[in-house]
Amino acid sequence: MDRLPSFSGLTAFYAAARRGTLTAAAAELNVSQPAVSRRIAMLEADLGCPLFDRSHKPVRMTQSGRDLLRALQGGFGQIEAAVAQIRQSAQGKVVTVTAPSGFVAFWLIPQLGDLEAAFEDVTIRIISQEYGEATRPGDIAIRFGLAEGGGETRLLGEGVFPAASPLYLDRREMNGDSYDFARMTLLTMETARSQWHDWPSWFRAVGVPMPHKARVLDFSSYAMLVNAALAGQGVCLCWDGVLDRFLEAGALVRLEGPEAVSTRGYFIAAREGLAAPPHVLGILEWIVEKSHK
Repeated sequence: MDRLPSFSGLTAFYAAARRGTLTAAAAELNVSQPAVSRRIAMLEADLGCPLFDRSHKPVRMTQSGRDLLRALQGGFGQIEAAVAQIRQSAQGKVVTVTAPSGFVAFWLIPQLGDLEAAFEDVTIRIISQEYGEATRPGDIAIRFGLAEGGGETRLLGEGVFPAASPLYLDRREMNGDSYDFARMTLLTMETARSQWHDWPSWFRAVGVPMPHKARVLDFSSYAMLVNAALAGQGVCLCWDGVLDRFLEAGALVRLEGPEAVSTRGYFIAAREGLAAPPHVLGILEWIVEKSHK
C-alpha cells in the first residue's frame, strides 16, 4: 500500500478521465475545480509523468493516462459490484442498469418516468459509461458494438445518418435537402472510432468521398457531441432511434440522402440471463419493447 499514490489523486484522475472535463469531475466529487486540478498535478508528480496532454483542447489522455484508466476501471468496477450487491440485499428490489452515456442521456432518461411508473416497487439505479471504458457491473447491461450472442437482444435500428440544427443550416444558407459537407463542421468522437461510425467510415459506407477540406471538431463523449449539434456548432451522425425526440421536435434536421446500415448497435442482456429475478427480466423486457416501438 505504501507504493500506491494517494486515493484522492486517483479518484480525481478517474473522474476527470470519465467525465471529460475538470468541471464535470469536480461536480461528481463535490469539490472545486482547482482542487481536482491540484490532485491530478500531485498524482502526476508522484508518478513522474503527465497523464493528460494539455496542448490539445479539449485535453487528451497520454498513453500513461490510458494505462492507468484501464487499471482503475477494473479495480473500481469490482468495488462497485460489491457495493451494488450489498445495497441490493439491504434495500430489497434494486435493479442496476449500465449503458453508454449517449444512450442514457438521449433514450433512457426520457423514458424513466414511464419505467418507474411501471415498476413502482423497484428502485432503479442507472450507471452510464463512456465508449472505451470496461463494462461496469449491473443487473442489466446495455452495450454498443457487434452482436456477441449469449442471450443478448438488439435495441433500436441499424441506420446511421447525418443531422444538424435548423440554426446551423440557416447560417450557412442550407437545408435538409440542399447542403454541402465541404462547408460544414463535422462533429465526431475520438474515443469511439473503433466502435461507432466516425465520418471517414460513414462516407466509405455510403460510397461518397469525404471532402478533403471539411473541418472536424472532436469530443470525448457522444452527449457532448450531440449538445454541440443542438447548439448549432456542426453536423453530427445519428444512430436510428437514439435522437428521435430531437428530430421530431425539429431541434435537429435529418440531412436527406444516403444512410449507412451497420451491424453494430445497442444490445441488452441480464447479468444472470434467464435465471435473473422476475423484476429484473420485467425491466429488461420493458426496455426492449419500448425500443422497438
